[in-house]
Amino acid sequence: MTNNTAKYIIVGAGLSGLTSAYVLNKQGETDFLVLESRNRIGGRILTDNNIDFGATWFQNHHQNVIDLLDEIVVDKFHQFNKGKSVLVYSTMAPAHYFENDPSTPSAFRIAGGTTAMIQELAKTNADKIKTKTTVLEVNDNDNGVSVITDKGEFKAEKVIITIPPRIATRISFSPGLPEMLTKTMENTHTWMSNAIKVGITFKNPFWKDKKLSGTLIGQVGAVTELYDHSNINEDRFALMGFVNEGLRDVSEKERKTRILEHLQKFLGAEVLDYITYQEKDWSQDKNTSCDTIKSIYMSPRYGDSKFKEFYVNGKVLFSGAETSPVYGGYMDGAIYSGVVAAKNILEK
Repeated sequence: MTNNTAKYIIVGAGLSGLTSAYVLNKQGETDFLVLESRNRIGGRILTDNNIDFGATWFQNHHQNVIDLLDEIVVDKFHQFNKGKSVLVYSTMAPAHYFENDPSTPSAFRIAGGTTAMIQELAKTNADKIKTKTTVLEVNDNDNGVSVITDKGEFKAEKVIITIPPRIATRISFSPGLPEMLTKTMENTHTWMSNAIKVGITFKNPFWKDKKLSGTLIGQVGAVTELYDHSNINEDRFALMGFVNEGLRDVSEKERKTRILEHLQKFLGAEVLDYITYQEKDWSQDKNTSCDTIKSIYMSPRYGDSKFKEFYVNGKVLFSGAETSPVYGGYMDGAIYSGVVAAKNILEK
């Protein structure tokens, strides 16, 4: 295989794309390339300074995640939620403190951060992944598919597009995609595209000493959700959560001030004695978000049946978390779609 030619090309090195690559390799198919626009792999999975700024949790019923982690031998552990949690539901009323039901299992997190799963998944195919390569066009020709990127032309027999459908509308297809599919792609909400996450590290888990869980749910205020984000070994301590999107409109300095003031009010002055403070606004990430983002407060609909078909004369297949009919928008859906896409392309 020459450097720019492969039997299959996978567009996107997020969880879905890397799962497809992993499955192809497992099936004995090694003639493929993965093209990734970012300068890193993982897509909307991003662990920095031990903090997951993208996908973080999964539940007991997310069997695809559990099975994959078992297969690639990456540990999972339960989200810490012992002690009192805080519910801030009104600016006029005092906060409500509540305890979680100890008989209800908490969500899982991935040991070493969610990126640990990405690194392990990509290990066997590292030489096939090309980062900083943005796909601009996908054109059918007699010999297969021509994939035009900002780094030149790539050729393949078939292509799996795993980037979010709304982002994939930036690619020019020839022959063009059906109008109904394009409309569906434009109207499919991109998971995380409107989220702002904050991560704060500390020398000690002061909230545990106060018999607090570190969980704060805010219907009003600077932070809408906050959780303990200490690591599996409990030797690195952090709080991580989602910022009220209204704070996108204020300066970074002002946002940080308001967030810390809010958390200090409900968790204590120790919040100000942090080691590191970081934010990630996914709306500023061109590979995740568009100029016209809108918040969605009900679960968006994912897994449209149009994504099951092959397009561009049977040579292009769409995959990814938003295309999955099983737990669409979740890591579980990304893995499911990645497995199905790899199997479908091998059978086509």
